[in-house]
Amino acid sequence: MPRTPQPDEDDLATITSWPPVYYAEQALLGALLSDPQHLADVTGISPEAFSTAAHAAVFAAICAVPAPALAKTTDYAAAFAALRAQSPSGPAEHTEHIVWLGKVLTTARKQARGVTAAHLHGLISACPNPRHTPAYARIIAAESARRRLRKAAARLVHTARDASLPHPVPAALAEADTLASLVDKIAAAFPARPGPLPRTPAPPPAPLHDGDEAAQEERLLLATCTARPAEVEQMRWLTPEDFTHPLHAGLWQSLTALVRRDVPVDPVTVIWEAQQRGALSAADDPRDLLIFLAEPDVSAPYLGERILHRAALITAHHVGRRIMAFTDDPANTPYQLVVGSRRALAELTAIRARWHHATTPTPTTGSRRRTARTAPRPPPTTAPPTSRIAR
Repeated sequence: MPRTPQPDEDDLATITSWPPVYYAEQALLGALLSDPQHLADVTGISPEAFSTAAHAAVFAAICAVPAPALAKTTDYAAAFAALRAQSPSGPAEHTEHIVWLGKVLTTARKQARGVTAAHLHGLISACPNPRHTPAYARIIAAESARRRLRKAAARLVHTARDASLPHPVPAALAEADTLASLVDKIAAAFPARPGPLPRTPAPPPAPLHDGDEAAQEERLLLATCTARPAEVEQMRWLTPEDFTHPLHAGLWQSLTALVRRDVPVDPVTVIWEAQQRGALSAADDPRDLLIFLAEPDVSAPYLGERILHRAALITAHHVGRRIMAFTDDPANTPYQLVVGSRRALAELTAIRARWHHATTPTPTTGSRRRTARTAPRPPPTTAPPTSRIAR
């Protein structure tokens, strides 16, 4: 992402490499300074859409200072010489424009002290064609949408990994809703057009949890459900994808398959089913599996909620990083950003539904209407005992 100067920094005097949108901003501002009547052709952007503080300040000043009614000046060298000398002179149509430029400069300097008369002159000189103002505005709007989308995705990533939150999953889902609303706004501002889907590679998985604690909870759940398979039917909201360890995912899939076929369930039948499904590797010792599957300890739904809680945060974290990767690829158009973001957010849809199913109390016959609107209960905050399986 481009570097944003400090408010008092004169970015024209800074030797740096800028992205194409920077020059579009220069061209737009130059067009408006040379003929402020072009402001009527600019839609869909605000000062916040600009990538530097100086550009934002100049645009805000152009919008705030009423434009002169007379024709624009054409002798800019003489005009800015007069502006620097604070003594407008010349024909009336030139004088009014010079006075307006002076007001723009004074207003802009309140927000960015580095803006000078030479700065404004440089902006006008950087505009290839003032008649192309709408095209410059569309470029700026597109890059502004990219930055806003990245910022919202970064908030989702931060929320998903913030262990200090009392209810992290609802907080992450709320950030995902905000992100989805922003995607809808971008889609409305940039009509769909034919084109390829974004080809940006997905970022590699990032660790988001304590691997040992997650593995212990998954083992406890498998042991508990092996001893009390009837509890599996109460946890249809938990899927193999929610487990952090592939072996545990395979054992859960095998366990649920046995329960749904209504066949005997014990450590031996579970291991056999896992072997038939290809869930065991040469490194998995059946004796070790028999030992931990024979050690039920705590409530299965409690453990299941913790596993799903972790899976929801991992998914939200991945979705946010995926969207950030889209925005960091300058080849992606606004349409591609919308399509890619919506596909990424769709990953949260199923786990959101399962989370609400798992954490919303089941209504009784007499209180169905009252409990239907009850907020999901918070996730468990204390870890189950793990001393028996710390091997």
